[in-house]
Amino acid sequence: MNILFASQVEPAERWLPLLEQALPRDRVFTSSSSEEIDVALVASPPPGTLEKLKSAKLIQSLWMGVERLLADPALPKGVPLARLVDPGMVAAMSETVLLHTLDWHRRLYRYRAQQRESRWHRYRQYMASDHTVGLLGLGELGTNAARKLLALEFKVAGWSRRPRALQGIESFSGEKELEDMLRKTDVLVCLLPLTPQTQGILNRVNLGRLKKGAGLINVARGPHVVVPDLIAALDSGQLAHAYLDVFDEEPLPAASPLWLHPGVTITPHAAALTEPRTAVRKIADQVERIRRGEPALNLVDRAAGY
Repeated sequence: MNILFASQVEPAERWLPLLEQALPRDRVFTSSSSEEIDVALVASPPPGTLEKLKSAKLIQSLWMGVERLLADPALPKGVPLARLVDPGMVAAMSETVLLHTLDWHRRLYRYRAQQRESRWHRYRQYMASDHTVGLLGLGELGTNAARKLLALEFKVAGWSRRPRALQGIESFSGEKELEDMLRKTDVLVCLLPLTPQTQGILNRVNLGRLKKGAGLINVARGPHVVVPDLIAALDSGQLAHAYLDVFDEEPLPAASPLWLHPGVTITPHAAALTEPRTAVRKIADQVERIRRGEPALNLVDRAAGY
């Protein structure tokens, strides 16, 4: 089979040797190839790439998020599109969620501020079981993070579009139940895909439903957050701290008020990166399914947006 690797972001030198090793029967091309392609591996592909894939059997994203591909008018309508569920990336996302949750829970953000002021003051200590972590999104990422939070003895609640039944997790779904979950949440973690329904979900109303002094962790997409509402919630004390990894515009402009706000921790969209060492095995499995004439896994529902 002919496989195209097309990305302006993912380093080809990390991927190509692993792909060639995992798929010795196939030929792997770069975006400069004019060969007829069976499977395309894409992440921010160079302009003009998608137009050439109308006869492909599968377009496989190298990332879990696919909203940019779906928004591209050049994406062929009749070609299946799959998200990449990479075990290495899932593990990294859970590490980031745990890191920020513990930072809020142990008040480390306050101790960092005190250090800058040369001030010595102890805050009350809480047990993990005193706090509820609310997860927006109970897919692969949310479920993995929930299990690890439960292992630390946090209470865990989760909200999803469809009802889910997960052991140890208090699950919610639908608009009314979103409000119910938010009202019991101490730390809110956003892991939702970006769709018209989820854009702006972290707004004044929903942030106001959290417990006073809550933490917010957004490791999903920037447009989930209404930035003026977030800043107002931080300034009022409704939110104690926000951990932001994603933004409407990236890189985050130097003039953004988020950079210097004392209640915000910023990371450069680095919460979880695709890990070629674990992702290539998943990609090879997809290629073998296509070779056998079977449908690919993790196919995108274009109507739902993920």
